[in-house]
Amino acid sequence: MSTDSGSRAHQGGERRGTAPVTEGARLRAWSTAWPGRAVLAAERVALEEFLPNLFGYYLLQVGSLCDPQAVSASRIRSRVCVTDAQPRFDEECPSVVGSAQSLPFAADSVDVVVLQHVLEFQDSPHEALREAERVLVPEGHLVLAGFNPFSLVGLWRAAERRRAGPPWSGRFVSPTRVKDWLALLGLEATEVRMLFFRPPFSRPALLRRLRRLESLGARLWPYAGGVYVIVARKRVATLTPIKPRWLPRRGLVGVRLAEPSARWDTGLEMPPTRRGGDLAA
Repeated sequence: MSTDSGSRAHQGGERRGTAPVTEGARLRAWSTAWPGRAVLAAERVALEEFLPNLFGYYLLQVGSLCDPQAVSASRIRSRVCVTDAQPRFDEECPSVVGSAQSLPFAADSVDVVVLQHVLEFQDSPHEALREAERVLVPEGHLVLAGFNPFSLVGLWRAAERRRAGPPWSGRFVSPTRVKDWLALLGLEATEVRMLFFRPPFSRPALLRRLRRLESLGARLWPYAGGVYVIVARKRVATLTPIKPRWLPRRGLVGVRLAEPSARWDTGLEMPPTRRGGDLAA
């Protein structure tokens, strides 16, 4: 084998040994550029409003967009992130490698679960929601963010999904359908916020010029936001024991005396009872 052919084979082996770029990595790359930065900034504003009102001991972030800054407004200090990337050793929010459809946590162990654009890239989004419900404690909260297919972002996806990667290659789920899935799992949606009414242009200057559409869209077409944030509470039906009501035991014979069964109805006086002396006379 010649030197050139050997070098080409070695280079080919390096290319074959390179790990393929995952959807999670592409989604993270999109979030650091425009319009991803504008979308996540709008979501962060909503999270800063909702998270301070959710209390507990443990908060769990799930997905490729795990960012400690996104949940920095939470009062919960014990936080863990589940991601498909290499785990990072962050004291503020340590991470572990895992899947949204198989969370490595015990049931009823987490107070708040945050799913940020997770359902769009799951083979079974129902299973991801079921896993989130499983690890939540009773009365715990689920916070999820997703793309709305019935919006300008949804129209952009319809034109770009064949030749573009995440997020346009994902399967967008409407907030109405998500709420139906949550209700089947015993999760009650308490907050729904629609965000980002602008077209997802990649030019930041153009996005700034269209910033006025945010206030107009929230007032004129509130259900056409490109992104939604839903807060749901885990409802658990508990059985309330009923205290038995003890009744006094009734006696076999009533208090009142028994009356005679036969009576004189003629109105005549009864003859006196004869005694022994009268009979002798």
